[in-house]
Amino acid sequence: MKGEPVPVVSIVDDDASYLNAISRLLRVTGYAVRTFSSAKEFLSEATDAPGCAIVDLRMEGLSGLDLQVALTDHAYTAPIIFISGAGDIPSTVRAMRLGAVDFLTKDAPKEDLLKAVERALARDSSQREERLRLQTLRKRFEALSSREYEVLQHVVRGQLNKQIAADLGISERTIKLHRTAMTTKLGVRSVAELTRLVQEARLSEC
Repeated sequence: MKGEPVPVVSIVDDDASYLNAISRLLRVTGYAVRTFSSAKEFLSEATDAPGCAIVDLRMEGLSGLDLQVALTDHAYTAPIIFISGAGDIPSTVRAMRLGAVDFLTKDAPKEDLLKAVERALARDSSQREERLRLQTLRKRFEALSSREYEVLQHVVRGQLNKQIAADLGISERTIKLHRTAMTTKLGVRSVAELTRLVQEARLSEC
């Protein structure tokens, strides 16, 4: 879509020849690319911009796995593709558990790498859309007053107006007014719709 930032493929590898070869391949294929010769360098410049990262598993200083953990602490959400000079099953398992999208050896066919990048960028786009949808959804709940939100919590637990009124120490008529205001603001017409909306917004308080 016009105006949206172009996804960038970041490559992190302390092997200069491999770094140059992969960056050329991706640029020729049409991707925007940034290169980093160390995990520390990438960590200092990593942002939450659209894209993905291709990270060497074994580097001097911070390893690829160390970088993956550090990026998680920095709320970096873009998918990571790991590359290694040799297969390493324990490292592969750990990387995947931490959310890596793929794990390839450096001698893998270039088609495999390009497909991995395609999958990573697709995942990044999907995850960003989901986060935006969730943020938009939660903003609807932010329009509720503190009392309306309190009533909401009781409603989704299946309580009747009389029970909610007794719990909150206010009249049943007032509860009805709060429920009407609440459902109007949220754009729902039934308890079932309200419950589904709360679940989609992942509101832990309800």
